[in-house]
Amino acid sequence: MAERIPRVLAGVLLGFVLGAAGLAFAVVAWPASLVPAFRPAVRRGVAWLMRLERARLARWLGHAAPAHAEGGFGYLAGRGLLSVTGGYGVATGLFLGVLLVIGGGWAMLLGRDHTVPIDLPGVKIVTSGAILGVTSGIALLAGVVGLAVAVAALERRLADRLLGPGTDELMRRRIAELTATRAGVVRAVDDERRRIERDLHDGVQQRAVALAILLGRAKIGASGGGELVEQAYAESRQLLDELRSVAWRVYPTALDELGLRTALAGVAERAGVPVTVHYRLADAPAPEAATALYFVAREAITNAIKHAAADDILVVVSEDERMVRVEVSDDGRGGADPSGGGLSGLERRVLALDGRFTVDSPPGGPTRIVAVLPR
Repeated sequence: MAERIPRVLAGVLLGFVLGAAGLAFAVVAWPASLVPAFRPAVRRGVAWLMRLERARLARWLGHAAPAHAEGGFGYLAGRGLLSVTGGYGVATGLFLGVLLVIGGGWAMLLGRDHTVPIDLPGVKIVTSGAILGVTSGIALLAGVVGLAVAVAALERRLADRLLGPGTDELMRRRIAELTATRAGVVRAVDDERRRIERDLHDGVQQRAVALAILLGRAKIGASGGGELVEQAYAESRQLLDELRSVAWRVYPTALDELGLRTALAGVAERAGVPVTVHYRLADAPAPEAATALYFVAREAITNAIKHAAADDILVVVSEDERMVRVEVSDDGRGGADPSGGGLSGLERRVLALDGRFTVDSPPGGPTRIVAVLPR
């Protein structure tokens, strides 16, 4: 902290000068900007002042404003008022504090000290004028440092609001985001495990038990053995279908072997209602992005059929610059809850890949689910 104090003081004092210049420029240039002929010169002046301001913020106050931040009259005027008032207080206090310390020290060094009586209610103190000057100066300098730190903090907050967050603030936000998404990924994995366990327990396990009972009855030679064998055969076929379905829901091998387009086509074929897939990617996305796109599309289709009673579903997979996007829309009754288990799990999966996930599902429909991910 001690090594930062001179930087903060220098930044605030420099801001006092630049703030006065910016405030004066804003007062003069804003009316001039109403005249079309003067607007180019006004824009150049604003740009020049903003370059100086960004350099001061980064060099002395530790706030790296975004390069695209343009500011404007509002920022110059607001920052000018703050810096002029705060900087004037810092400059005046710094001058008086140094003057008192030097004056008191010089008097003690030359032996020209004199006593100063201090009358307080019920107390009378006689002290050295030189010592009083030095202590008062030190106390004033400490107050100046506190004022400078407060002015610098207010300037950073103003820059955050009008120019965008600085490097430190962006890092803090990124750390908080990563912490939240990491916890979300853990919850999503646990939710997926619970879903797999339910699928196995409620579907596959029950059919396996029924198959075992039928085979046991046929083994002991119960009447109607042929009919029991037929039932056992039917149960075995259904058991295989259940196993394939569970394996497909866990992770489709077609996604790795044949790609996202084929995997989505498989989901459309199994849907039971018309599902149209428009695939508009020139190149295959990264495996993790492809997996997330697949699960978003599959879960959205399942929800549309199971909860919204949709009769028609459209899936559009597209790309824009370095992002890939999947949009699933349906004609169902809407009312999807973004905080529900399925959709919230998808959101956590997308956020973990630095993506964006939105759900638009008003009551009565239609529902529109969009996921955007880096390639």
